[in-house]
Amino acid sequence: MKNPFPRRAAADPTQYNIDAIAKLEHDALDRRTATERVSDAITKLVGNVGFLLAQLLLISGWILVNLNVIPGLKAFDTFPFGGLALVVSSESVFLTVFVLISQSRMARQSERRSHLDLQVGMLSEQELTAILQMLQKLCQHMGVNVDSSKQEVQAFSKTTDVHKLASELEDKLPDD
Repeated sequence: MKNPFPRRAAADPTQYNIDAIAKLEHDALDRRTATERVSDAITKLVGNVGFLLAQLLLISGWILVNLNVIPGLKAFDTFPFGGLALVVSSESVFLTVFVLISQSRMARQSERRSHLDLQVGMLSEQELTAILQMLQKLCQHMGVNVDSSKQEVQAFSKTTDVHKLASELEDKLPDD
């Protein structure tokens, strides 16, 4: 992929990184399907204190009307409030589906970020290995004594086997 900010990277790497990350996030939002967009909008709408308060007021009002506590209003859903139970349970089913759709999209996006992070980490490791190897050769060529850190440098200057590292990590991590 062509670098959209080539000159800015050298001039201001921090701003370049911010712009690159922002572009990745905008691209991810643009890739959402219509269903995911609707789901995200609904999840955003219902996922706040205002919605909670509206729910509390609606349910409290429903109960007060149907217990004949408010004069002048006739009960339409007497105790045990079957209509209220139907409305609330239907609402919860739909809200659960919308939340799950949004979470599924966010999980896919998180997985993409993880893969990108892993790729960048591996590239960084390869670059650092190459730099250490060049530094080691420069020191040898210039006659600089690096015996005190030679063992550490040699260990770090070897290419990391990602599969071996993942296997060792898997062996050491606790089981679920």
